Amino acid sequence: MLCAVTAIAALTGCSNGQDETLTDNPEATNVANGEVLRIGTEGAYAPFNYTSADGTLSGFDVDLANAICADMKVTCEITAQDWDGIIPGLKAGKYDAIVAAMSITPERAQQVSFTDPYFSNALVFLAKKDSSFNPNNSDDIDTHSIAAQRSTISSQWLEGEYPQADMKLYDTLSNAFLDLESERVDAMISDKLPAIQWLSSPTGSDYVIKGDEIDINDNFAIAVRPGDELQAKINQSLANLRANGTYDEISQKYFAVPAASN
Repeated sequence: MLCAVTAIAALTGCSNGQDETLTDNPEATNVANGEVLRIGTEGAYAPFNYTSADGTLSGFDVDLANAICADMKVTCEITAQDWDGIIPGLKAGKYDAIVAAMSITPERAQQVSFTDPYFSNALVFLAKKDSSFNPNNSDDIDTHSIAAQRSTISSQWLEGEYPQADMKLYDTLSNAFLDLESERVDAMISDKLPAIQWLSSPTGSDYVIKGDEIDINDNFAIAVRPGDELQAKINQSLANLRANGTYDEISQKYFAVPAASN
Protein backbone atom coordinates (compact mmCIF):
# COMPACT_ATOMS: atom_id res chain seq x y z
CA MET A 1 0.00 0.00 0.00
CA LEU A 2 2.91 2.34 0.61
CA CYS A 3 3.54 2.42 -3.13
CA ALA A 4 0.17 4.12 -3.47
CA VAL A 5 1.60 7.15 -1.72
CA THR A 6 3.16 8.22 -5.01
CA ALA A 7 -0.33 9.05 -6.22
CA ILE A 8 -0.61 11.72 -3.56
CA ALA A 9 0.60 15.14 -4.58
CA ALA A 10 2.48 17.49 -2.26
CA LEU A 11 0.50 17.49 1.28
CA THR A 12 -2.66 16.31 7.29
CA GLY A 13 -5.98 16.77 10.25
CA CYS A 14 -8.27 20.72 10.35
CA SER A 15 -10.03 23.93 11.47
CA ASN A 16 -11.64 24.82 14.75
CA GLY A 17 -13.23 28.06 13.63
CA GLN A 18 -12.34 30.19 16.67
CA ASP A 19 -12.95 33.91 16.16
CA GLU A 20 -10.38 35.33 18.57
CA THR A 21 -8.80 38.58 17.43
CA LEU A 22 -5.07 38.91 16.94
CA THR A 23 -3.23 39.37 20.20
CA ASP A 24 -1.32 42.44 21.32
CA ASN A 25 1.10 40.17 23.16
CA PRO A 26 4.56 41.74 22.61
CA GLU A 27 6.00 38.23 22.17
CA ALA A 28 3.74 37.65 19.16
CA THR A 29 6.20 39.18 16.70
CA ASN A 30 8.30 38.01 13.79
CA VAL A 31 11.40 35.92 14.47
CA ALA A 32 13.63 38.22 16.51
CA ASN A 33 17.10 38.89 15.12
CA GLY A 34 16.91 35.71 13.01
CA GLU A 35 17.79 33.58 16.03
CA VAL A 36 14.82 31.41 17.06
CA LEU A 37 11.77 30.14 15.18
CA ARG A 38 9.07 28.82 17.51
CA ILE A 39 6.99 26.05 15.93
CA GLY A 40 3.69 24.62 17.16
CA THR A 41 2.66 21.07 16.21
CA GLU A 42 0.12 18.59 17.53
CA GLY A 43 2.39 15.67 18.39
CA ALA A 44 -0.41 13.13 17.94
CA TYR A 45 -0.80 12.68 14.18
CA ALA A 46 1.65 10.05 12.96
CA PRO A 47 3.46 9.90 10.62
CA PHE A 48 3.36 13.69 10.34
CA ASN A 49 3.87 14.55 13.98
CA TYR A 50 3.90 12.34 17.07
CA THR A 51 5.42 12.01 20.51
CA SER A 52 8.08 9.29 20.77
CA ALA A 53 8.43 6.96 23.75
CA ASP A 54 11.14 9.19 25.23
CA GLY A 55 8.84 12.22 25.05
CA THR A 56 10.51 13.88 22.06
CA LEU A 57 8.52 15.14 19.09
CA SER A 58 9.10 13.29 15.82
CA GLY A 59 7.59 12.89 12.37
CA PHE A 60 7.56 14.35 8.89
CA ASP A 61 6.38 17.78 10.11
CA VAL A 62 9.06 17.90 12.81
CA ASP A 63 11.86 16.99 10.40
CA LEU A 64 10.54 19.46 7.84
CA ALA A 65 10.40 22.22 10.46
CA ASN A 66 13.98 21.49 11.52
CA ALA A 67 15.10 21.56 7.89
CA ILE A 68 13.38 24.92 7.37
CA CYS A 69 15.11 26.29 10.46
CA ALA A 70 18.48 25.02 9.21
CA ASP A 71 17.90 26.65 5.84
CA MET A 72 16.90 29.93 7.53
CA LYS A 73 19.89 29.64 9.90
CA VAL A 74 17.71 29.91 12.99
CA THR A 75 17.17 27.62 15.97
CA CYS A 76 13.92 25.62 16.08
CA GLU A 77 11.88 25.49 19.27
CA ILE A 78 9.07 22.99 18.66
CA THR A 79 6.11 22.81 21.05
CA ALA A 80 3.24 20.31 21.24
CA GLN A 81 -0.27 21.79 21.36
CA ASP A 82 -3.68 20.09 21.43
CA TRP A 83 -5.33 20.42 18.04
CA ASP A 84 -8.35 22.42 19.17
CA GLY A 85 -6.07 25.10 20.60
CA ILE A 86 -3.42 25.20 17.92
CA ILE A 87 -4.67 28.25 15.98
CA PRO A 88 -5.52 30.21 19.16
CA GLY A 89 -1.99 29.40 20.39
CA LEU A 90 -0.48 30.92 17.26
CA LYS A 91 -2.64 34.02 17.57
CA ALA A 92 -1.75 34.36 21.25
CA GLY A 93 1.97 34.36 20.43
CA LYS A 94 2.87 30.96 21.93
CA TYR A 95 4.75 30.16 18.71
CA ASP A 96 5.50 31.79 15.36
CA ALA A 97 4.26 29.12 12.96
CA ILE A 98 2.20 25.94 12.87
CA VAL A 99 3.66 22.88 11.14
CA ALA A 100 1.04 20.23 11.85
CA ALA A 101 -0.43 18.70 8.68
CA MET A 102 -2.90 21.60 8.62
CA SER A 103 -5.22 21.74 5.64
CA ILE A 104 -5.79 25.02 3.85
CA THR A 105 -9.46 25.98 4.27
CA PRO A 106 -11.33 29.26 3.70
CA GLU A 107 -12.31 29.32 7.37
CA ARG A 108 -8.70 29.06 8.54
CA ALA A 109 -7.53 31.56 5.94
CA GLN A 110 -9.65 34.15 7.75
CA GLN A 111 -7.52 33.65 10.87
CA VAL A 112 -4.02 32.80 9.61
CA SER A 113 -1.85 33.17 6.53
CA PHE A 114 -0.69 29.99 4.77
CA THR A 115 2.58 29.27 3.05
CA ASP A 116 2.79 27.38 -0.22
CA PRO A 117 1.44 23.81 0.18
CA TYR A 118 3.95 21.17 1.20
CA PHE A 119 1.81 18.03 0.91
CA SER A 120 -1.50 16.89 -0.62
CA ASN A 121 -3.93 14.63 1.16
CA ALA A 122 -6.62 12.09 0.26
CA LEU A 123 -9.22 10.54 2.56
CA VAL A 124 -9.99 6.84 3.03
CA PHE A 125 -12.46 4.69 4.93
CA LEU A 126 -11.22 1.83 7.13
CA ALA A 127 -13.09 -1.21 8.42
CA LYS A 128 -12.39 -4.82 9.38
CA LYS A 129 -11.33 -7.09 6.54
CA ASP A 130 -14.44 -9.26 6.91
CA SER A 131 -16.81 -6.27 7.20
CA SER A 132 -19.45 -5.81 4.52
CA PHE A 133 -19.11 -2.02 4.88
CA ASN A 134 -18.80 -0.47 1.42
CA PRO A 135 -18.48 3.33 1.37
CA ASN A 136 -19.03 3.35 -2.39
CA ASN A 137 -22.63 2.67 -1.39
CA SER A 138 -23.92 5.83 0.31
CA ASP A 139 -26.51 3.81 2.25
CA ASP A 140 -23.68 1.98 4.02
CA ILE A 141 -22.25 5.28 5.24
CA ASP A 142 -25.63 6.37 6.60
CA THR A 143 -26.27 3.07 8.39
CA HIS A 144 -22.90 2.45 10.09
CA SER A 145 -21.19 4.21 12.99
CA ILE A 146 -18.08 5.99 11.71
CA ALA A 147 -15.18 7.37 13.72
CA ALA A 148 -13.32 10.57 12.82
CA GLN A 149 -11.04 13.06 14.55
CA ARG A 150 -12.87 16.18 15.65
CA SER A 151 -12.35 19.46 13.73
CA THR A 152 -10.49 17.82 10.84
CA ILE A 153 -11.02 17.75 7.10
CA SER A 154 -12.14 14.12 7.48
CA SER A 155 -14.93 14.90 9.93
CA GLN A 156 -15.94 18.07 8.08
CA TRP A 157 -16.15 16.23 4.76
CA LEU A 158 -18.21 13.41 6.25
CA GLU A 159 -20.58 15.78 8.01
CA GLY A 160 -21.02 17.87 4.85
CA GLU A 161 -21.53 14.96 2.46
CA TYR A 162 -23.43 12.61 4.78
CA PRO A 163 -25.25 14.67 7.44
CA GLN A 164 -27.32 11.61 8.44
CA ALA A 165 -24.26 9.48 9.21
CA ASP A 166 -23.74 8.22 12.76
CA MET A 167 -20.44 10.02 13.26
CA LYS A 168 -18.37 9.50 16.43
CA LEU A 169 -15.85 12.30 17.05
CA TYR A 170 -12.55 12.02 18.95
CA ASP A 171 -10.05 14.58 20.20
CA THR A 172 -7.11 12.66 18.69
CA LEU A 173 -6.65 10.30 15.77
CA SER A 174 -5.17 7.70 18.14
CA ASN A 175 -8.40 7.57 20.16
CA ALA A 176 -10.41 7.12 16.97
CA PHE A 177 -8.17 4.20 15.93
CA LEU A 178 -8.54 2.74 19.42
CA ASP A 179 -12.33 2.65 19.22
CA LEU A 180 -12.18 1.17 15.73
CA GLU A 181 -9.88 -1.58 16.99
CA SER A 182 -12.18 -2.16 19.98
CA GLU A 183 -15.15 -2.44 17.57
CA ARG A 184 -17.03 0.37 19.29
CA VAL A 185 -17.52 1.79 15.81
CA ASP A 186 -18.09 0.04 12.48
CA ALA A 187 -15.71 2.07 10.35
CA MET A 188 -13.48 5.13 10.33
CA ILE A 189 -12.57 7.95 7.96
CA SER A 190 -9.00 9.27 8.02
CA ASP A 191 -6.28 10.97 6.03
CA LYS A 192 -4.67 8.35 3.82
CA LEU A 193 -1.09 8.30 5.11
CA PRO A 194 -1.88 8.03 8.84
CA ALA A 195 -4.33 5.26 7.88
CA ILE A 196 -1.67 3.37 5.91
CA GLN A 197 0.75 3.61 8.83
CA TRP A 198 -1.86 2.30 11.27
CA LEU A 199 -2.80 -0.56 8.93
CA SER A 200 0.86 -1.65 8.89
CA SER A 201 0.93 -1.88 12.70
CA PRO A 202 -0.06 -5.01 14.69
CA THR A 203 -3.25 -3.33 15.92
CA GLY A 204 -4.33 -2.49 12.37
CA SER A 205 -3.53 -5.84 10.79
CA ASP A 206 -7.18 -7.00 10.76
CA TYR A 207 -8.34 -3.86 8.94
CA VAL A 208 -8.24 -2.59 5.36
CA ILE A 209 -9.10 0.44 3.28
CA LYS A 210 -12.67 0.10 2.04
CA GLY A 211 -13.91 1.67 -1.17
CA ASP A 212 -12.17 4.29 -3.27
CA GLU A 213 -9.86 6.92 -1.84
CA ILE A 214 -11.43 10.38 -1.78
CA ASP A 215 -9.64 13.23 -3.55
CA ILE A 216 -10.89 16.48 -2.03
CA ASN A 217 -8.07 18.74 -3.27
CA ASP A 218 -6.79 18.97 0.29
CA ASN A 219 -3.39 20.65 0.66
CA PHE A 220 -1.33 20.95 3.85
CA ALA A 221 0.57 24.19 4.52
CA ILE A 222 2.37 26.03 7.29
CA ALA A 223 0.34 28.69 9.11
CA VAL A 224 1.66 32.03 10.38
CA ARG A 225 -0.04 35.15 11.71
CA PRO A 226 -1.53 37.40 9.00
CA GLY A 227 0.98 39.90 7.67
CA ASP A 228 3.98 38.10 9.15
CA GLU A 229 7.09 38.31 6.97
CA LEU A 230 7.75 34.67 7.92
CA GLN A 231 5.35 33.61 5.19
CA ALA A 232 7.73 34.70 2.43
CA LYS A 233 10.81 33.44 4.28
CA ILE A 234 9.31 29.98 4.82
CA ASN A 235 8.16 29.81 1.21
CA GLN A 236 11.75 30.48 0.11
CA SER A 237 13.07 27.77 2.43
CA LEU A 238 10.48 25.27 1.15
CA ALA A 239 11.60 26.02 -2.41
CA ASN A 240 15.23 25.57 -1.38
CA LEU A 241 14.51 22.21 0.29
CA ARG A 242 12.73 20.93 -2.81
CA ALA A 243 15.55 22.08 -5.06
CA ASN A 244 18.39 20.59 -3.00
CA GLY A 245 16.71 17.21 -2.42
CA THR A 246 16.12 17.60 1.33
CA TYR A 247 12.34 17.46 0.91
CA ASP A 248 12.53 14.11 -0.91
CA GLU A 249 14.95 12.73 1.70
CA ILE A 250 12.49 13.52 4.48
CA SER A 251 9.62 12.06 2.44
CA GLN A 252 11.51 8.82 1.85
CA LYS A 253 12.16 8.47 5.57
CA TYR A 254 8.46 8.47 6.43
CA PHE A 255 6.66 7.43 3.25
CA ALA A 256 9.11 4.93 1.71
CA VAL A 257 9.06 6.80 -1.64
CA PRO A 258 9.37 10.51 -2.46
CA ALA A 259 6.09 12.36 -2.09
CA ALA A 260 5.52 14.68 -5.03
CA SER A 261 5.54 18.34 -3.97
CA ASN A 262 3.54 21.19 -5.49
